[in-house]
Amino acid sequence: MLEILKTMENGLTALTLETIEPGSWVNLIHPTHDELLEVEKLTGAPSDFIRAALDPEETSRIETEDDQILILVNVPVDREPGSYEYDTIPLGIVVTPDYIVTICQKDNAVFDPFARNRYRAFSTFKRTRFLFQLLYCSAALFLKDLRQITRKSDEIEKDLRRSMKNVELFQLLGLQKGLTYYSISLRSNKVVIERLLRVCSNPQLAHIIKIREEDEDLLDDVRIEYDQGIEMAQVQADVLTGMMDAFGSVISNNLNIVMKFLASVTIVLAIPTMISGLWGMNVPVPWAGNPLGFLYALLLALFISVITAIILWKKNFF
Repeated sequence: MLEILKTMENGLTALTLETIEPGSWVNLIHPTHDELLEVEKLTGAPSDFIRAALDPEETSRIETEDDQILILVNVPVDREPGSYEYDTIPLGIVVTPDYIVTICQKDNAVFDPFARNRYRAFSTFKRTRFLFQLLYCSAALFLKDLRQITRKSDEIEKDLRRSMKNVELFQLLGLQKGLTYYSISLRSNKVVIERLLRVCSNPQLAHIIKIREEDEDLLDDVRIEYDQGIEMAQVQADVLTGMMDAFGSVISNNLNIVMKFLASVTIVLAIPTMISGLWGMNVPVPWAGNPLGFLYALLLALFISVITAIILWKKNFF
């Protein structure tokens, strides 16, 4: 999908390839081959810049070429409601002298505040500020998902205390895997932010990124958000690891308790079986000729079973 937008007096306005103007935002979501060629021709951006974000294994980085710059970061993937799977996807941002181009394989929430014109002080022709705003929104999405992971882990903990089912452990495993992806993405994105800070402070690269004082404050906010995200991801990962280890031990301990109980029941039930086997032998036994012999053997078995059960109960086998 190819979308061209520009901030005008009446707000964000959609343009076409025929009516595009300098200062426009070109947004590519899961683009076709023809759309990629059209954007490359229109903006003059290198082909490897435009196509970098289409590789799901691409790592976060910054590249510069002449008067253009590519910023590649990872952003959270939109999930199905109730899903415990968290993953990231590359987002490419190409800043050219006349346009800012965003490329992603899937539509995601990073673009929502801008496409719906809900972001304050947003203008497509202020490309540097728009770039920093996109990075800030991506960091905010990470923090939002990390808070969701915290809430979900608390809910799973409550369920585990009641049920001890495998499904809760698999949910914890999914959250832990998502935290691993997020932690790696946050750290690599932070490296990109630090590199971007150096690019902005380099006078030789001032023609690529024209930064104002208020833009510097916004970029510092982005760095702070990523630092906070890295810390939250690390803390939550440690909590989930400890939780999985603790509940794994609890489940193992519960299994031992069940096995101990079943062993005790087996011992108690084995006593009547043993006594009936002894009195059922084809040899002379006590009370063999007594009309109440069966009752005596039954009472003996019951007495020994009760004594054994009391002993096992006092030793906490029940």
